[in-house]
Amino acid sequence: MSLGHPPIPTVRDVEAAARRLAGVAVRTPLLFSPVLSEETGARIFLKPETLQRTGSFKFRGAYNRMVQIPQADRPAGVVACSSGNHAQGVAAAARLLGMPAVIVMPHDAPALKRDRTRALGADVVGYDRRTEDRDAIARAIAAERGATMVPPYDDPQVIAGQGTVGLEIMDDLAAQGLAPHVVAANTSGGGLIAGVALAVKARAPGARVVACEPAGFDDHARSFRSGVRERNPEPSGSFCDALLAPTPGAITFEITRPLVGEAAAVSDAEV
Repeated sequence: MSLGHPPIPTVRDVEAAARRLAGVAVRTPLLFSPVLSEETGARIFLKPETLQRTGSFKFRGAYNRMVQIPQADRPAGVVACSSGNHAQGVAAAARLLGMPAVIVMPHDAPALKRDRTRALGADVVGYDRRTEDRDAIARAIAAERGATMVPPYDDPQVIAGQGTVGLEIMDDLAAQGLAPHVVAANTSGGGLIAGVALAVKARAPGARVVACEPAGFDDHARSFRSGVRERNPEPSGSFCDALLAPTPGAITFEITRPLVGEAAAVSDAEV
């Protein structure tokens, strides 16, 4: 780990995030799927984070990061980059915490996600995925306003917040006397899969954790094979508009390389 590198979160950070999120985030159910179970010959359970605030798991990490911003820094607000789900999570958390928010979103993000982000009270700044650097735009806005950056995935407290998905999976399986053999989660920058891996591996070290990513954007699969963070050749071009990060995060890859290590690429047709 290089000098100045943010700390790598642990399962204790995930457990602390669960306490912060209690009564704020939706504790989504773990549902048995008869159809998928019959198709696969396995017992398949689904975790419907579509029932979460703003419709995705992203609210968990955003709130866990933002609730820890000191009161003195909150009037300056937050800045985030997102194609939609993290945008809405940050905007919702900002509204709950009484903070202004600016979200840097690509022009080709779904109009519904842009509209919902604005409806939650955030300001939206657009950019072109192919010609502009969203991180540079966000950093400039944050510097101008004195605002706090809330990364979409490569932040210890964001990862810890997303990891509460994994804690709930493990708790709900344990309540049925079960333990997982395989846990699969969608993957872009790796915040969700990293957090889930921390929670799952702490309680079921022998379980496989699999990163699922769009075909053509299999940077995790290639990174696991090479041992270094690989980049996707294109910035867009998949139905899975929320899963197009250019490369695994630096912090997330430190977690997923030893705890995950395998990935499945899924075509748009399969999605």
